[in-house]
Amino acid sequence: MPNYTLKDITLAVSGKLVGNPDATVSHLIIDSRSAASPNDSIFFAIQGIHHDGHKFISELYQKGIRSFVVVQKALPDISKFADASFIFVDNTLDALQSLAAFHRRRFSYPVVGVTGSNGKTVVKEWATQLMHGEKKVVRSPRSYNSQVGVPLSVWLMSPENDVAIFEAGISKPSEMHRLEHILTPDIGIITNIGAAHQENFSTLREKLQEKLELFEHSKVIIYQLDNSLINEEVHNIPLKGKQLFTWGTSKDASLTILGKEVDKHTKLTLCYAQETFTAEIPFTDDASVENAMHSISLLLVLGFTPEFIEERVKKLIPVAMRLEQKEGINSCTIINDSYNSDISSLTIALNLLNNQKFSKRTLILSDIFQSGKSNQELYSEVARLVKEKHVDKIIGIGTAISANESLFTGIEKRFFTSTDDFLHSYHKEDFANEAILLKGSRSFQFERISRQLERQIHQTVLEINLNALVNNLNYFRSLVKPTTKFVAMVKAFSYGSGFYEIASMLQYQRIDYLAVAFADEGVELREAGITMPIIVLNAEPGSFDLMISYNLEPEIYSRTALTRFRDAAVRAGVTSYPIHVKLDTGMHRLGFIEEDIDELISFLKDDEQLRISSIFSHLAASDEAIHDDFTNQQIALFSRLSSRIIDKLGYHINRHILNSAGIERFPSAEFDMVRLGIGLYGVSAANQAKLEMVSTLRSTIVQTKDIPPHESVGYGRKGKVETPKRIATIPIGYADGLNRRLSNGVGKIMVKGELAPIIGNICMDTCMIDITDIDAHEGDEVTIFGENPTIMDIASWIGTIPYEILTGISRRVKRIYIQE
Repeated sequence: MPNYTLKDITLAVSGKLVGNPDATVSHLIIDSRSAASPNDSIFFAIQGIHHDGHKFISELYQKGIRSFVVVQKALPDISKFADASFIFVDNTLDALQSLAAFHRRRFSYPVVGVTGSNGKTVVKEWATQLMHGEKKVVRSPRSYNSQVGVPLSVWLMSPENDVAIFEAGISKPSEMHRLEHILTPDIGIITNIGAAHQENFSTLREKLQEKLELFEHSKVIIYQLDNSLINEEVHNIPLKGKQLFTWGTSKDASLTILGKEVDKHTKLTLCYAQETFTAEIPFTDDASVENAMHSISLLLVLGFTPEFIEERVKKLIPVAMRLEQKEGINSCTIINDSYNSDISSLTIALNLLNNQKFSKRTLILSDIFQSGKSNQELYSEVARLVKEKHVDKIIGIGTAISANESLFTGIEKRFFTSTDDFLHSYHKEDFANEAILLKGSRSFQFERISRQLERQIHQTVLEINLNALVNNLNYFRSLVKPTTKFVAMVKAFSYGSGFYEIASMLQYQRIDYLAVAFADEGVELREAGITMPIIVLNAEPGSFDLMISYNLEPEIYSRTALTRFRDAAVRAGVTSYPIHVKLDTGMHRLGFIEEDIDELISFLKDDEQLRISSIFSHLAASDEAIHDDFTNQQIALFSRLSSRIIDKLGYHINRHILNSAGIERFPSAEFDMVRLGIGLYGVSAANQAKLEMVSTLRSTIVQTKDIPPHESVGYGRKGKVETPKRIATIPIGYADGLNRRLSNGVGKIMVKGELAPIIGNICMDTCMIDITDIDAHEGDEVTIFGENPTIMDIASWIGTIPYEILTGISRRVKRIYIQE
C-alpha cells in the first residue's frame, strides 16, 4: 500500500495544510461508506452536480477519519473537528487526480493504457491471465476507467509489480487529456471505436481523436490495422518516437492473421517477425477474437515469445462480472470474485462485503499465489484486512492459508486444504442470512462452491439493470434544481423490479425519501437494513403502532387518520413525529379537501406529538396535454392550500405535487420535492429516448416439435394448425403474470432477433410460440420484454398488462440484479 505524509500529499496537490504534516495516509476514500480503515485514510470531498462530499465530513469524523481534502468555501468552519487535518484545494477532483499522477511517477515499469468503445475490461483481464505467474500485474479493479476510477486504480501501484494495465474511458470531450496526465501510459491499446457514449460527440472521428489523446507520450500504440478509421487517425497524431504495433489480415501488419478456422473454438494462424505460430482461442465470436488479438499483441510487445503465447492462449477463460452478486441459499447473498486472488483485488472485494446489510459477513478465501511475500507476511496482511473490514467468519482453502490459521484471531474460522475437502464437509445449514464473498485463485475452482451456494437458477429470468435505473434517476435529477428533494416510489415490489435491491441502490444514490404502499413493506425494508426515511402511502390505523416502532412516516389524508395516529404517538411517547399530509386537489381518491383545511390547522397548530414533514397532492393527468388546463388548476389549488397551512403553522414544510410526468412537463411546479415513480423504471411522458428499460424478462426454449396440418395447440384447441408448423414451449405462463389476453397471436416473443407469435392459449406455467420460420432450438434464449419490448410498445407500459407480468412473476423466476 502507498504510504505518504500529509506534507507529501499537500505538495502533490498544491494545497494548503491545516493540521499535522506528519500524519501518514495509505487509503483514499471518496465514499463515506467505505471508511473501513480510518486511521490511515484520507477523504476527498468530491463535488458533483448532485452530490457534495463535504456534506459527509461530520459523518466520517465520527467514524474516525482525521484527514480530509476539501474546498475551503464549501467547508468554511473546521473548528468543530478539533484533531482533524484539512488540505484546502480549489477543486477536490483535480487534487485526487494530481495525487494519482504524483504516485504514478514513482514507478518505471511499463504502464499500459487501454481505451476504446468496447472490450477494455476483457483485454485487461485476458492480458493479465496470459501473463499470470510470469509478471506481477496491477490493473484497474472492475471497470474503474472514469475521472474518479482511474486515479483510484493508479493508487494501487506498488514496487512489487512488473506491469500496470489501466482502462481509460470517456463520455465527453476534454476528459482524456486529464486521464493521460494521470496515466502517461508507455504502451497504448485502442480496442475499437463504436457508438457508446456518442451523445456528446458529433462524429465517431471526433470521439476517436479524443481517445487517442491518451497516447500523447506513449512509446508504442497497439491497434487493428484493418480498422481504416483508427489507422487513419493514428497517423494524424505526432508519431515521432512512437512504434505502431498493428494486427490484422494485411501483410503490412506487425502481427498478421494468415488463416482462421472456427469449430468449437477459433484457430488462428499468425505470423510475427517472419515466424508462423497458431493461437487456439476457446471462443468463436468476433469480439473475443478481437480482444484476444489485442492481448496477444501486448504480450509480444512486452517480449513474450510466440511459443509462450501459443500455450497460454488456449487456456483463456471468460471474464465474468467482477464482484457479481447473486441470490444464495437460505437468504444469503453471494459475491462471486473467484477467478483471481491478490491483495489489491481482495481489498476492493472486502469493501463491498463490508457494505452488505447483513448481520454476518463471511469470506471464503483460497491460497494467494505470486504475492512476492513470505506466507507469514502475506497472511498477516490478509488477517489484518479481514479484521479491518469486519468479517465475521473466514473459510480458508489451501495448504498455505491453512498453515497460517493461527494468524486469524477473534473470528469464527474453518480451514481446508482443498476445495474437495470443503465440499465433502459442506452442509447447506452452515450458511443462512449472511453475505458470502468467494475470493479464490483459478486453480481452486471456486465455481464449484458457487454452484452449491447459489439458489436454484430458473430458466425464466427477470433481469433488473441497476445501471439503467441510475441512468433514469440522473435524467430526472437533471430536470430539477440541485436543491430539490426526491421521493422514490418502491411500492408494489418496485413496480415488479425487486424490492430491497432497488431500495438499497436508491439509498446508495442519496435519495431523500422512499415511499411504500403499506406498512409491512416498510418493515421489510427496515429489517433488510434500509435506514433512510420511508413514507407509507396507505397508512392503515391498525399498523400505526408498528410504524412508529420501525420509524416509518405515514401519509395522513383524513381527520380520522390524523386523530388515530396522534393517539398512537401519545402511546409511544414520541413528540414531533413526522407525518405527510395529503390534499385532494382533483384526483378525488384520498386527501383533505379545501373545507377541511381550517380544522386541520387548528388540530396541528399547538400539537406536540405530530409535525408535518411534507404536504403533497396527486396530479390526475399530468402525462396528457389535453388535460393541461386541469393540471394547472390542481397546481394552483395545491399552492394556495399548502401556503395557508404553512403560514399558520409557522415552520418549514416541504411541498410536492409532481410525479414522473409532472417533472418533465410542469417544471414551474417543482416546489421543494418531486416524486419519481414509473419514470424511474423507464417510462417517459416527454423524452423516452433519454430513459433505459430497467427490466428484461427472458426465458428458455425447453422443447421444440413439429406439428402436422389440422392439429391444434393448447387448451380449448384454440391454436389451429392449417399448415405444418414448428413450435417451441417456453416455461412461463399466466401464473407468472403472462396475461392470457396475449394468447393466439396477440403477444409475440423475441427469438434470435425475430418475433415469434404465441400460438394457442397461454397455460398456467407455460406458453407455446410459432418458430416455423426461425432457426431456434431447445436451450435457446428468448426475450419476452426488455430493451426492445415485443409484446407491447413502450406506451403500453402504463397499462395493465406489463404490471401484471412484472408483479406476477414470483414463484419460479430468478431475479438478477446487475450493478456496476
